[in-house]
Amino acid sequence: MPLLDLYYWTTPNGHKITILLEELGLPYNLHPIDINKGDQFTPEFLAISPNNRIPALVDPTPNDSDESLSIFESGAILEYLADKTGAFLPQSGAARYDVLQWLYWQMGGLGPMAGQNHHFSQYAPEKIPYAISRYVNETARLYHVLDKQLADKAFITGEYSIADMASYPWIRSYKKQSQDLNDFPNIKSWFERISARPAVIQAYAKAATINNSSAVTEAGKSILFGQKS
Repeated sequence: MPLLDLYYWTTPNGHKITILLEELGLPYNLHPIDINKGDQFTPEFLAISPNNRIPALVDPTPNDSDESLSIFESGAILEYLADKTGAFLPQSGAARYDVLQWLYWQMGGLGPMAGQNHHFSQYAPEKIPYAISRYVNETARLYHVLDKQLADKAFITGEYSIADMASYPWIRSYKKQSQDLNDFPNIKSWFERISARPAVIQAYAKAATINNSSAVTEAGKSILFGQKS
């Protein structure tokens, strides 16, 4: 099988895709896109990810075409790979939409709110108490939603799925988000189950060979947070 090409950096959205690829056992080339250096603005990367964000995937052999296919947006990539392989996403019916609604919950809620939490508490040049409180509280609300969902389930929709793979990398930064997993016992158990999966361990081990620091450099801040167009 020709290798997939994953354009990636060591962020929660990047980790989602390496987790799934490791779970699937699919061969892939990992292309680091150092967002601290502005690699995301090169013409070559913008050709496959016009929103200048990682991750992006190129599949040289999609199931229904002789031409290669490029996809950006982590949720779309997860859904595509799950459909391509028939794994970690039911093919039809209520079970499929159960997984998808929790995938979109992460994409529209947990990820953006935790991301703003990180920004105002970790990176903003001015510490604005209202903004910090706003996003810490909203992150906590979302954690409570997830904790309730996991009350009688080992995984978000019962079976391990792309919904779990989407949410896990964001929960992994719970300390930076001023959250305590002891306040969310169902999330804590879920988090420990996923952390112990061999594919997850392998995905983060690969990340460490590319970038073993989550710090954003001062130059990186100007690149990441100073965009207007």
